Amino acid sequence: MLGKTAGGLFWMFRYLERCENTARLIDAGWRIALTRLGDGDNEWESIINTAGIRDLYEQKYDNFDAAHAINFLLRDTDNPSSVLSSIGVARSNARLVRTALSAEVWEAVNEYWMTMKAALARPVSDRNLPKVLHEIRSQTAVVRGTLAGTMLRNDIYNFCRLGTFLERADNTARILDVKYYVLLPSASFVGSSMDNTQWENILRSVSAERAFGWLHGGDISAPAVADFLILDKRMPRSLAFCNEKIRGNLEHLQQDYGPRQPCQDFADAICAKFTGRHVDDVFEDGLHEFLEASIRDNTMLASHIENDFRFNG
Repeated sequence: MLGKTAGGLFWMFRYLERCENTARLIDAGWRIALTRLGDGDNEWESIINTAGIRDLYEQKYDNFDAAHAINFLLRDTDNPSSVLSSIGVARSNARLVRTALSAEVWEAVNEYWMTMKAALARPVSDRNLPKVLHEIRSQTAVVRGTLAGTMLRNDIYNFCRLGTFLERADNTARILDVKYYVLLPSASFVGSSMDNTQWENILRSVSAERAFGWLHGGDISAPAVADFLILDKRMPRSLAFCNEKIRGNLEHLQQDYGPRQPCQDFADAICAKFTGRHVDDVFEDGLHEFLEASIRDNTMLASHIENDFRFNG
């Protein structure tokens, strides 16, 4: 496969996953803001920080009003990571690699783009926000479903999945980091009903509330939630799960292409950080620091993959 085609598949699914992840990040901030006492602007500042787009945002706005933040993340094309920008780039990449995709995958991506173009034609109000976020998640699920149900398990599929899991791992780390940035009014609130409610909102934002309940019952605490979303390999959005899938997809590509690539060694090293690790160790070293390191590792791994498979020719 040409590196340009591999890169098109990889980035197509990174941007598709980014659409859903942005919706989940907004959902996390929105839910936390609803349970927060006093001014909710701090929550939206934390969302903008976590999304890594503060500089771009501050070029347009001088405060972190909810309406400004939500629409900047959803529909502002000056933000290259907004949902509207991301689905546009995903569709462009899908057109570039259309001959590598089944008709159903292409149609699902094109339908997604048309739906979002209509839904985000106007500013999103508080009243419409839940519906729009649900539509983003639903449309992304349709594309993933058509990929799973219509594509051969070959190098095309593996590049698609690499993009998906790299983006998803990045997002889970960022959503968890939202909780770090949303500082409670006092240290006395840690472990309180307010603190636990915010952790519950984090679970909801990654569609993990019920799965968490099956394993932990009503024990919604910082260590339990962090363990579930970082170290539990049964959870499809955990950092450990995503990185194991990345390593597996790289191994499948090695079977297709032969030589082992340097990015595989880096992926193995990342997976080793989650093997045999206890959540108490994560908190002792610092949750925020651990998440920041995970985001850096993810970025470096993506760069290694691009270089090793010559996405740029």
